[in-house]
Amino acid sequence: MVNRKSNQMKPLTRRSFLEELGMGIGASVVAGTLSSFVDIKGIHTHAYEGKKLNVALCGLGNYAEMLAAGLTLSQYCHLSAIVTGHPEKAEQWKKDYHIPINNIYNYENFDDIRINKDIDLVYVVLPNGLHKEFVIRAAKAGKHVITEKPMATSVEDCEAMIKSCKDASVMLAVGYRLHYEPTHLEIKRLGQEKVFGQVRMIDAALGYKTYDTTNEMEDLKNFNINDQTQWRLRKSMSGGGPLMDLGIYCIQCSRYVLGEEPLSVTAQFGTVNNKTRFSQVEETITWQLEFPSGAISNCTTSYGFNIDRFFASADEGYFELSPGLSYGPFKGKTPKGELDFPAINQQAAQFDGIGKLILENKPLPSHITGEEGLKDVRIIQATYQAAQTGRKIIIS
Repeated sequence: MVNRKSNQMKPLTRRSFLEELGMGIGASVVAGTLSSFVDIKGIHTHAYEGKKLNVALCGLGNYAEMLAAGLTLSQYCHLSAIVTGHPEKAEQWKKDYHIPINNIYNYENFDDIRINKDIDLVYVVLPNGLHKEFVIRAAKAGKHVITEKPMATSVEDCEAMIKSCKDASVMLAVGYRLHYEPTHLEIKRLGQEKVFGQVRMIDAALGYKTYDTTNEMEDLKNFNINDQTQWRLRKSMSGGGPLMDLGIYCIQCSRYVLGEEPLSVTAQFGTVNNKTRFSQVEETITWQLEFPSGAISNCTTSYGFNIDRFFASADEGYFELSPGLSYGPFKGKTPKGELDFPAINQQAAQFDGIGKLILENKPLPSHITGEEGLKDVRIIQATYQAAQTGRKIIIS
């Protein structure tokens, strides 16, 4: 934290973080969650006993299982319904999470949720190419919506989703879990408060050579070098390769550390080592973002190699994380010491941050809304254009 009188930074560690919250050093798990991307102290220390927001998970792939685990820890949200095209999955989830039979839907009868008062919000966890359809259908059913990132596969789809939710007077959020994670709250603070002076350069990279997952729509298992049918490799379903899936984290952290929007982008596709697997989407892409302050962000993402790091160089120091952009636990350092925060359940934190505001009928902060998702997709599309043309692209 910064001492306002001396303007000297004291590193915020796991110990000091817990002490400030009054939780004591013996606390091994932070059971509460962060209520706001701008409030690092927003961890609940007292149990909430009021009404919970009833959530339906739409799509039951691997990440939906992580969301369900987060919902079991959430103070403000409850898993009340599921949407899946697989009867066997429905049966298993019914048993595991005590889902009432009347709260189990498939993709054909999904619109019937409009008459189900046990559903307040739909979380869309389907392949990217299906986000638009199910966000709009959920909005027309009168339900609030969270959609996984990227928000959609085109700017036009994002705009249609935002309009549909506004027309239906429902809230639309994007699943930016790191906006509720204490280590990322800290690097945001370090950058925007210029604790080490103006950040001049960011290096952000996230890539996986293998990516274990399931395709909810087609039950494809194990994203690996031999799997040609994984939906992430099909442009019609994914919108693109690792830039859409992983590179969005590099874009996000660059934007929230600097507190600025990029002006332009240059980009280069990497070598394609498996031409059969990557016949529709890129295997690797590197890009450079330029910001109004003069800062640059060098970013890399890939399905061809493993990497997970963040580094920021400022006028009077630096800060870095490794692992940096995945699920953590995150570890980092600055010239003043280590960044060592308590591990939290990121999905529970996200649900509580969003759910609390919806229950209080308060607007969502701009950093988590559809408008934020639209900004990322606009940058992603400009990045693809830059790589395809070899030109610097102005981001409008």
